Amino acid sequence: MAFQGKKLINNPNDVVTEFIEGLVETYPGLQYLDGFPEVKVVIRADVSGTTYDKVAVVSGGGSGHEPAHAGYVGEGMLTAAICGDVFASPSVDSILAGIRAVTGPMGCLLIVKNYTGDRLNFGLAAEQARSEGYEIETVIVGDDCALPPPRGIAGRRGLAGTILVHKVAGAAAAAGLSLADVASEAQRASEKVGTMGVALSVCTLPGQVTSDRLGPGKMELGLGIHGEPGAAVVDLQPVEVVVSHVLNQILSSETNYVPITRGNRVVLMINGLGATPVMELMIAAGKTVPKLQLEFGLAVERVYTGSFMTSLDMAGFSISIMKADHTMLQRLDAPTKAPHWPVGSSGNRPPAKIPVPLPPSRSTKSEESLSRPLQLSEQGRILETAIEAGVNAVIGMRDSLNDWDSKVGDGDCGSTMYRGATAILDDMKKYYPLNDATETVNEIGSSVRRAMGGTSGVLYNIFCKAAYAKLKANSDSAVTAKQWAEALEAAVAAVSKYGGASAGYRTLLDALIPATAVLKERLTAGDDPSTAFVLSSEAALAGAESTKDMLAQAGRSNYVSAAILATVPDPGAMAAAAWYRAAALAVKAKCEKAS
Repeated sequence: MAFQGKKLINNPNDVVTEFIEGLVETYPGLQYLDGFPEVKVVIRADVSGTTYDKVAVVSGGGSGHEPAHAGYVGEGMLTAAICGDVFASPSVDSILAGIRAVTGPMGCLLIVKNYTGDRLNFGLAAEQARSEGYEIETVIVGDDCALPPPRGIAGRRGLAGTILVHKVAGAAAAAGLSLADVASEAQRASEKVGTMGVALSVCTLPGQVTSDRLGPGKMELGLGIHGEPGAAVVDLQPVEVVVSHVLNQILSSETNYVPITRGNRVVLMINGLGATPVMELMIAAGKTVPKLQLEFGLAVERVYTGSFMTSLDMAGFSISIMKADHTMLQRLDAPTKAPHWPVGSSGNRPPAKIPVPLPPSRSTKSEESLSRPLQLSEQGRILETAIEAGVNAVIGMRDSLNDWDSKVGDGDCGSTMYRGATAILDDMKKYYPLNDATETVNEIGSSVRRAMGGTSGVLYNIFCKAAYAKLKANSDSAVTAKQWAEALEAAVAAVSKYGGASAGYRTLLDALIPATAVLKERLTAGDDPSTAFVLSSEAALAGAESTKDMLAQAGRSNYVSAAILATVPDPGAMAAAAWYRAAALAVKAKCEKAS
């Protein structure tokens, strides 16, 4: 049975911004950019991008893993941390703001955990920053050793070993190394660390119910840091048995995830996942060290025990093992003022926040182009009807989408889609130029980019921008049904290109690809456009429902067993089918009424 989780919070939507405010009040060496709620960036108080003479080291990701990542901002570690909403990748705008705030002529290294949303958003931000003249390098960390070599494009997850990479890179940057050398050391560190987690409970997101998925007397091996299911659910075992299993998995010669053999020097990190007492973490550390020494023949040079990368209030721990050499140990031992390495900070308190830096040039649209028409044209009324129906369908599905996603992902698909839908609805009433369909599609993308987090946000932004580019190539002011179909096809192709998925990967594309095919087919056959739209929406719904029979090859569902996947459809595909179907039916009804 599920029950409402208990949290010492105010509004669940404000937990990240209020965390940042408390963090900078606690540690005088930190500041945040004054861009709440869209921009959530913590930076070193002693760094300004215009004058900084060392390589900036920037990382981040979804919140809920505190002290990661903001707790590792400080001299000798991170220069800035970009905070997304809970378990949602930070927006491209936030990442760009962080880069601009701290990057000087030596350039910037982005350290990114291997999750699809983080890769996409940090990758897009890196490309934009390069176009603005910044020198950027990126290192992707995937240290997960819990699962067999993954299917599809997802790869190994980024876990607590990322913190060790932060420290190595931050110390190399503080030593004055070039961007290429800092990136090289970080890359080398990322390739030498392996991690596996064990959980006694799943986590509870702010404002949501607590799941009892594990049940009494059970534990989960390889559970992800977003609560996604792991490798196996087993009976609760003594920690000594658990440690042996985890070490055998990380150091397995069959998977060869980390290049560690007998006689090597290693660094050990025992990481609490949020609700594990220090006593239990120390017990785990005390059992792990002698096993590494006696059973695996390794020299344990350093041991770090504490809560470094958590999963909200999850009970459990992870073990990270990194192969070490003299240089790497020097980097780990180098001084840092990052408050949670764990080293305290001191000094005079500067202002808690500073303005968000603007790009070198920003073109702004006129007020006229961003205003809702006083009177709507026939096409404008149809477009308004379609948008309203689509977003209201998504709004009504929030709980169902979250429930499906809790079984195959991190449980926030409905909440993420809800934020985007409500933003679109609000913005449409204020300033969408509905008589200009092309510009309205562009503004929908802007609403999504501002309000939605995670992979869904960036994919739908890409979807809208690609459709806009295709529509903009047409000189006629009115958009024909054929042009809408071509724009949909271009949007689907862009999502596939940048997201890496295609038909059969168990994603939103399994709804949109068949819809596109049927729409083009029916229009070519001469069907009435509104009828073709409805028929294509039936294909979208059928495609979404068919995802129950698919193995995931993208996103967090990639780590979920086939047995669990078969119980629910893909939430992203169902959301896409819902808004597409609702819009089609609304347009059909509108056209029939007009005739």
